[in-house]
Order: sequence, then C-alpha cells, then structure tokens
Amino acid sequence: MDYRNKLVLAPMVRVGTLPFRLLAAEYGADITYGEEIIDHKLLKCERRVNDVIGSTDIVEKGTENVVFRTCDLERNQVVFQMGTSDAVRALTAAQLVCKDVAAIDVNMGCPKAFSISGGMGAALLSKPDLIHDILTMLKRNLSIPVTCKIRLLKSTHDTVELARRIEKTGVSAVAVHGRKVADRPRDPANWSEIAAVVDALSIPIIANGDVFEYDDFQRIRDVTGASSVMVARGALWNASIFHPEGAPYEVVKSEYVRKSILWDHDIKTTKYTLKEMIMHYSSLELPEGKAVTKSENLADIARLYGEEQYYKSINTKRYGVAVGSLCTLNPTSK
Repeated sequence: MDYRNKLVLAPMVRVGTLPFRLLAAEYGADITYGEEIIDHKLLKCERRVNDVIGSTDIVEKGTENVVFRTCDLERNQVVFQMGTSDAVRALTAAQLVCKDVAAIDVNMGCPKAFSISGGMGAALLSKPDLIHDILTMLKRNLSIPVTCKIRLLKSTHDTVELARRIEKTGVSAVAVHGRKVADRPRDPANWSEIAAVVDALSIPIIANGDVFEYDDFQRIRDVTGASSVMVARGALWNASIFHPEGAPYEVVKSEYVRKSILWDHDIKTTKYTLKEMIMHYSSLELPEGKAVTKSENLADIARLYGEEQYYKSINTKRYGVAVGSLCTLNPTSK
C-alpha cells in the first residue's frame, strides 16, 4: 500500500465499521481505517466466512458477536487498527486478520482512560522501547504494511525524536494527530508541529486534525507539507467530504442506511452513527432523532428513512423468500 498523496478515513470507535468505510471509499477515501479493536478482544475471536452476505467476520468464540467485519470490496484499502501494550500479544492478534486487510496500524494516540490505564493508546508515547518492540515484532513477522498513529508530545523536539525512532522500525507511514494528550477536540489542532515531523522523516506522514470540509485537505497539506491527510469528525458528519463536490447530508445519511442493510450491520452501532450525524446538524429531541433512538432493528431504520422496499428486496434475495414485515427475519440485526 502506498501512503503518499492519499485521503484517509480516520479510525473512529463505533463508527469506522464496514458500511461507513465503504461509504467513505465511494466518495473518494483512498484508505479507510477501522475502529480500534483491542488485542485482548481479538484473542477471544475466530475468523468466519459469512457466505450469506459475502463478508469475512472476526467473531467472538461461542457467540454470534461480530467484532470486525470486512469484505473483498475493501481488501486493498482497509487498515485494521489495534490497541495493544505487548509485542507478542499484538502479533498473535494481528495474525488473525492480516490476510483480510491491507495493513495493520497500532493506536498510540487514544487519550481515553480505558486505553491509558491498560498501557495502550497514548500511554505508549512515553514508552519508546515498548513502541520499538511492538512495531519491530509486527514488521518482521507480517507480510503487509505496519503503521502507527501518534499524538504530539510536550515539545516539538520530543515529537520529532519519537517519530524518528518509529521510522527506524521500518513502518510504512506514521499518522500524526495535531493535538497533545491533554487537548480536547475543541482545542485547535497544531498543524505547524506536524510540519516539523514531516521535515524530519523520509517516510509518509499522514496529517490529522481539524479537517472539516474538502478544501481543508489542501490547507493542511500546504501548512504541514504532508502529502496524505486523515479526517475523522468531518467525515462522520458528512462522508462526502472526500469528494470535491460533496453531497447533501440527507443523501449521505440514506446511503449509510442502505449499506447498513446490505451488510446486516449491528443495530446498536447503526443507530449510534446515525445519531452522531444527526447531532451535528440538528437535535436528537426532534422527531428524526427520537425515531432513531426508538428503533429496535434495521427494519425500523429502513422504514424511517424510506428504504423499506430496499430492505425487503435485499432480504428476499438473501433468504429466497417473499417478505412483508421483516422484523423477525434477520435475528443478527436486533
């Protein structure tokens, strides 16, 4: 995978799932990161091919809980992001998914208490030797590219020095979020500090932070010198950010619903993503938001967004039956 001159969908918990990744890709995302999944979770899973919908699933053993779902359509552009604090465990987990994704990324930037308390995410930023061990272990034993995503450290010098150590492990690229661990999303991203990392390294740097519209891709490139740009919230609010002409929010939302139906997406995460979209433009207290909250399955979501006929046609093809109300036909969607 080439990481130069790419538009990249950032990893987003509960959002960066198969339907949303494919949606972003259709609008022009060259690389799509999945949501972070912890290595401990992966070690409890097994790989299954889902012939009914045409997906490859990583499923918790003894359950029907799909932890990660992918398909051939995104094989050459999906990056699996992993949370880890141990090199051996990271490799064991990565080996479960490495044949079905384009690359493996290690999360070194998540500031949430859960990640830090487990020694993962941003906690790794203060452990350069452990970073070296994890990335070197993955790089030496996997046949696909290995990358990582970091945040800014206390000083520009510290960030650059860590990035240089990371580069020496042989990773294919580094994504740099232009905020420090203590910064909040409302704090402005520091693009100039990303520029210092770009200047110091020879591998591709993916700049991340405060990209909210298509023109911001070029703005952050101009300031940082990074050829590739990663976007999170801007894509969540409207996945057509990757296209120069974009598309109306309502159209994008309906397309997301159709993809969730097509890929038999979990109702809880479907609702979560829709509510995140709605909250940016409106309120969950208005009729649409309340209806999404009350929806119990994909059939309810289909009716709400005028996609009931699409829902019926997909399930008729899938199960070979004529259907009326499909509330009970698709148990994995409940």
